[in-house]
Amino acid sequence: MAEDKMISRLEAMLARDAEIDKLLADPEIGSDVEKLTALSKEKANLEEPLEVYRGYKKDLADLEDAQIMVNESDPEIVEFAKETIKELSEKNKETYQKLKIMLLPRDPNDDKDIICEIKGAAGGDEANIFAGDLFRMYTRYAENQGWKVQVLDSTPSAAGGYSNISFQVKGDKVYSKLKFESGAHRVQRIPVTEANGRIQTSTATVLVMPEVPKVEIEINPADLKIDTYRSQGAGGQNVNKTESAVRITHIPTGIVAASQIERSQIQNREIAMNMLKQKLLAAKQAEQDAAVGSERRLKVGTGERSEKIRTYNYAQNRVTDHRIGYTIQKLDRVMEGDLEDIIEALINANQQDLMEQEAKKYND
Repeated sequence: MAEDKMISRLEAMLARDAEIDKLLADPEIGSDVEKLTALSKEKANLEEPLEVYRGYKKDLADLEDAQIMVNESDPEIVEFAKETIKELSEKNKETYQKLKIMLLPRDPNDDKDIICEIKGAAGGDEANIFAGDLFRMYTRYAENQGWKVQVLDSTPSAAGGYSNISFQVKGDKVYSKLKFESGAHRVQRIPVTEANGRIQTSTATVLVMPEVPKVEIEINPADLKIDTYRSQGAGGQNVNKTESAVRITHIPTGIVAASQIERSQIQNREIAMNMLKQKLLAAKQAEQDAAVGSERRLKVGTGERSEKIRTYNYAQNRVTDHRIGYTIQKLDRVMEGDLEDIIEALINANQQDLMEQEAKKYND
């Protein structure tokens, strides 16, 4: 039943693609820029899955031909047909799975850039040092992906690292790769501040938000506490003589957003206000997800301490993602930005969860 519904959906997409071609050939549509843009975008979204589906249909036709050839009297033809059946049967299974993944509900934020905030949490100085390590890890990963990183605000720690750092990452499909990083990251190691050489457990929280140019959320100005201060560079030294940096606190929720990237206080206030709106939106979405009670193992987290998502064990050179039970014995490489294996495992697990949910819909 599920297979029939998926094929029916793909056939409907083929029909819609043909319909769009006719509409694009209409002179009246060609003179309407808005409709032309919308149709072109819709066709572009159909292109990849339909290309795979057309190949799938061709392989099915070739498979039917090969099954007929098995009845031929020529032994060479029969042998060729059997090999073809074996190859195409395996290929079609893989293509079918690929189509299932391509038809999964798409996260509309996947193509967006992100704003990320990392905070030292439980563990004092070691937590702040670990927050700095995580920032370096994500920066290295971003460099490997060809993305650009820009620090928006930071509060360096005297012992090293940061008690808080916010940064922007711009590039190709950044959110699709980093959206599952939100939550509490736990480190187990001997801190440089530990005189007795004992292993300590500390945490830092990560919050990843898709960057939305303008978020429409009504905020009562009376609910805001706005502070200005001098922007800081590495080591905590003030780099501006004027108080151009801005910190905005939303009093009812305690959510804070800050920016020191611009020399103008007005520009920093605008950046901080938009970031605050995005954090409020992320918190609201998290509440809605909790109310719905999603069965998925992976949700886009809120960065709360209770959401312990991953452990970095230095003694065993091990990283474990607790949500999917995934362990990798190369912590040293992970901390240098080699995150791809972990991220791919998270994406695959999420796709599996979504496929299970889609299968339930088809079977209901």
